Amino acid sequence: MKLPHHEIIVIGTSAGGMAVLCDLLSQLPKDLPAAIFIVQHLARDSNAEVLVDRLNKITPLTCQVAQHEQAIEMGHVYFVPQDNHLLLQKGKMLVTKGPRENLFRPAIDPLFRSAAAAYGPRVIGIVLTGMLQDGTVGMEMIKRSGGITMVQKPEDAEYPDMPLSVLHEVEVDYVVSISEMGALLEELVFVPASSSNEIPEDITFEATIAERVMLDSGEIGQIDLLGTRAPYSCPDCGGALWEVSQGHIKHFRCHAGHSFTAEALLNANIDSIEETLWIALRMLEERRTMLSAMAEQDRKKGHNAWSVSQQERADELKVHIARIRRLLLSNANSKNRQQDEEERA
Repeated sequence: MKLPHHEIIVIGTSAGGMAVLCDLLSQLPKDLPAAIFIVQHLARDSNAEVLVDRLNKITPLTCQVAQHEQAIEMGHVYFVPQDNHLLLQKGKMLVTKGPRENLFRPAIDPLFRSAAAAYGPRVIGIVLTGMLQDGTVGMEMIKRSGGITMVQKPEDAEYPDMPLSVLHEVEVDYVVSISEMGALLEELVFVPASSSNEIPEDITFEATIAERVMLDSGEIGQIDLLGTRAPYSCPDCGGALWEVSQGHIKHFRCHAGHSFTAEALLNANIDSIEETLWIALRMLEERRTMLSAMAEQDRKKGHNAWSVSQQERADELKVHIARIRRLLLSNANSKNRQQDEEERA
């Protein structure tokens, strides 16, 4: 019996990704016997159609923005729509505004995880240039399901964080430059896929969560099957988090579907702290303004002692305001870095 080949190629990228995608797709032939699915981190106000038009100009493959419940065709490239996740089921794809994962929507992990659950050893997973860790957990799931894993050489990537993160956590099959990747893919799609790999139950279960078919309240407790309750709350919805320890990479998930690597969870907590500090800054500045106004009123009425007291309290607040403002400004560089990534997408 003829074994199936590797006809599902999933690609994740972020900052610097479009130039690399153009280079890679331009190397592939029109009759490639595989379907390619791409998640590029996109800002909410991005236009995926414009990016797909750019890809269509440089590759003989048919590129299009993925549609919900669209049938999968070989020789086609499906690009994630902005502000949506792209998921795979057998024979079709799902486009959903599901919960953010690793602070992103679209995110790479949902695509990789669903591909592993639906197609197992027939998947080729690729992580290209980008920042932070999205794609690492999903790539490990492709590996555990018997698929082929590949990353762009970090020294070849404009932003090497994502490839380096995968290499740190996963025993990757191929580490290649973009100039070599097209020819390698042409060979790998014809390699017969193993028929003996069983997809781990935790991967199938997490894929089901992402499809949002298990969100009835009576099934929330089933998340205990994935791991143990963590002493943290979800920074997106405030719900309880579970620490998922299946496989080799620890990550966190809430019953609503939000998911985080440890680094993404830390970044989300930093964002929450920053929001709290801005609120505190506003309230302190309002209080200082009120005290200064009260001091001025007392001065006009001749209540000099009261006026001095109120002004002293207002001046004390200036010290606290200055400290909070310095903390907020010290975080500006890292925030600007993340903004630059979204704009580049």
